[in-house]
Amino acid sequence: MLVEFNTLPEESRVWIYQANRSFSDNELEELEDKLRIFLANWTAHGSDLQAGYTIKYKRFIVIGLNQETQSATGCSIDASVHFIQQLEKDYNVDLMDKMNVSYKQGEFVAYKTLSDFRKMAKDKAVSKNTIVFNNLVANIAEFNEHWEVPAKDSWHSRFLS
Repeated sequence: MLVEFNTLPEESRVWIYQANRSFSDNELEELEDKLRIFLANWTAHGSDLQAGYTIKYKRFIVIGLNQETQSATGCSIDASVHFIQQLEKDYNVDLMDKMNVSYKQGEFVAYKTLSDFRKMAKDKAVSKNTIVFNNLVANIAEFNEHWEVPAKDSWHSRFLS
């Protein structure tokens, strides 16, 4: 069952998929249609899952699931992974690679491999105050408070001196 993302409880689980590029406006329209259809029909053992989505900065797909009404199962999580993999093919974009880092350069969102980000930290091209996206947050409360944070407040801090 599709619901508005901002109506989901703070304890709702989130999955964040970062794209290696921004989506165009036309792609975003198509993407939102596909997300609405998928989430409206997403189930676990035949029961509707109460889920919503948001897209941030034209490159982050955030799916939220209210686990108080029905928890995701292995099969339903597999279905969501297959859906995301299909989006990767449809738009020739990388959404599943967790070994990349997105961070802000002013209002621009940059995307680098983890090794490039590590080198930039060593070269002082990014600092402990660089705003990074912590895609490891587990629920909406963490997403709202700890997703977009200075690198010093995220797992990225291990690369900064």
